[in-house]
Amino acid sequence: MKQRVSVLGSGGWGIALAIHAYKKGFEVLLWSPFEEEVNSLLNNRTNERLLKGIIIPDEIEITTDLKKAQFSDVAIIATPSFAVRETAAKISKLNCGIIVNVAKGFEKDTMKTLSEVIADEIEDTPIVVLSGPSHAEEVARHVPTTVVAASTDPVAAETVQDMLSDSTFRIYTATDVCGVEIGGALKNVIAVAAGIANGLKVGDNTRAALITRGLAEIARLGTAMGADLKTFMGLSGLGDLIVTCMSEHSRNNRFGNLVGTGFSAEEALRVVGTVEGYYAVAIAVKLGKEHGVELPIIEECYSILYENAPVKEAIHNLMSRPGRTEDDEPSWV
Repeated sequence: MKQRVSVLGSGGWGIALAIHAYKKGFEVLLWSPFEEEVNSLLNNRTNERLLKGIIIPDEIEITTDLKKAQFSDVAIIATPSFAVRETAAKISKLNCGIIVNVAKGFEKDTMKTLSEVIADEIEDTPIVVLSGPSHAEEVARHVPTTVVAASTDPVAAETVQDMLSDSTFRIYTATDVCGVEIGGALKNVIAVAAGIANGLKVGDNTRAALITRGLAEIARLGTAMGADLKTFMGLSGLGDLIVTCMSEHSRNNRFGNLVGTGFSAEEALRVVGTVEGYYAVAIAVKLGKEHGVELPIIEECYSILYENAPVKEAIHNLMSRPGRTEDDEPSWV
């Protein structure tokens, strides 16, 4: 009997993972709560807006009936971050073997990481966080991709590794769930900042500075929250940060680019859709204050998006800060 993989969320990443699981030989369910979306996918077997030219195999079941995920060997939560708790609550009684979360961000009201949110709703079930530089557009086309599966349950992480790894999708395992999730959430904020710089056409030097110093801010906050410093030099830290800051596939980057060219945050959101970095930046600022961590890039990004600060003024503020030494940063080990 085939193992069953249920993918909860039918956006680009959900579709890409469903196709990947099908290619690996699993029985696959793709779920969405939106009847219109499901009908479109059933009729067309594609989402041309998100994954142009990618066909969903007929053997993948597409449904709004979440009860069909009952007893799945693996249930992958691939919803936006704001829908993770609701989705986890819905599947809490379905007796799934392993829960895999691929959403990136924090819960707005509680500031919890998403694995913490899932653990609130689902007891006694292993949770694995799958993260790293992995645009859905490329995974769906079988472009070689490498990610990390992090869990406090090493056996669960290794199970996901064995089930989903193949010649184009390589999975490493890790136990630093905190670091993997913080890297995945905060890289979206730095990608927004990099996009703003792109919109201003200030050049590669500036973008490189934002990536480098942005990584320092991610590591600074992450270690203050209990993460392992090494994690931020890995796939879910530096790797995901580079791809999100550099790629046209990134919604965060595209959103920031629009803001840099003069759009308001609200206008840019209407154009791009869900932008995790927009929501994460407000939480990151609060977490920075809570843990006594200095986050100048993240704070300036917040001032632009939430306080309508002039973009060029924010860059001036960053460049005119008092001099300091890079030696102050923790050693990368």
